[in-house]
Amino acid sequence: MLLVVVMAAVLWGIGAVMGTPQRLRWGMIAGLWGAVVLAHLLLPGGHAIRMATGESAALWLLIGGAVALVLVYRAGLNALRRRAGATLAEPANKPLFTEAELGRYARHIVLREIGGPGQKALKQARVLVIGAGGLGSPVLLYLAAAGVGTIGVIDDDGVDNSNLQRQVIHRDADIGLPKVQSALQAMQAQNPNVTVRPYARRLTPEIAADLFAEYDLVLDGTDNFDTRYLVNATAAALGKPLVSGALSQWEGQLSVFDPARGTPCYQCVFPQAPAPGLAPSCAEAGVLGPLPGVVGAMMASEAIKLITGAGHALRGEMLIYDALYGESRKITLSARADCPVCGAKGDRDEQSAAG
Repeated sequence: MLLVVVMAAVLWGIGAVMGTPQRLRWGMIAGLWGAVVLAHLLLPGGHAIRMATGESAALWLLIGGAVALVLVYRAGLNALRRRAGATLAEPANKPLFTEAELGRYARHIVLREIGGPGQKALKQARVLVIGAGGLGSPVLLYLAAAGVGTIGVIDDDGVDNSNLQRQVIHRDADIGLPKVQSALQAMQAQNPNVTVRPYARRLTPEIAADLFAEYDLVLDGTDNFDTRYLVNATAAALGKPLVSGALSQWEGQLSVFDPARGTPCYQCVFPQAPAPGLAPSCAEAGVLGPLPGVVGAMMASEAIKLITGAGHALRGEMLIYDALYGESRKITLSARADCPVCGAKGDRDEQSAAG
């Protein structure tokens, strides 16, 4: 009997070295068992092979029967588990992506830094975009194209003829419509697999906290400082990462403000709004048409990196792009201990308010 065990071990070892699948290795051992049983049934008593392998076929038949019972039991148990799983968890077994979606997102899935898990994270993500104007246009289109599952957009403005030079999510036929409705139509036309939540109203302190709480990530593409400071304070209070972009004539800038993870907030970098006239609006100073597309696409890239964990997000850094001279540069940002939003003073104020 020991001889047969040694032969079985040798067969298994040779199969492992040659990379033979386990199923085939078990098949070789089963063939060895069959050969031993056949030898005991056909060879006369006292034959050397029978003597070397246990003298009688009875022991080998018992071993074979026991193994067969175990295999039948396991097969039956697995079948019952599959049936129970199909009955009790049928909705959970529904594929996350349709075949059409897999084809749509194939270029993401083959990226090593995103892959299937990253695309799944995108589909399960909830992102809020503040503003559906110049920066919001490319942000919304690219987030929808990327397959972000739920996208909220808040804006109280309507589409105007003067917007169409740079706000590419809107069309001439949309003039007069609320921007969030125009954006909704464009995003759903681009990717019907995403859920878009339009909020045709102004962001105010009364609604900001409740609205932000429904989302994982916030992107700010607004053009006024009051809203920027409100967005920053609300995102910081709730621990939500904030991707912020800004434009001026030929230049754009963006950063990720995430004080919950030890990096500065917007007010650390811009403690006060500039005096009237020092930071003219796009209507007053003008803006290059493609510039919002460049910066907005970068903002969407930062959002995708934050959701999927790919690469290095612009936390604690600001990227500045100069379209007039085709230059870009990055600067390091530092948190301020006296920042009223995320610094020591802010912590004391929050503790005092709580007390």
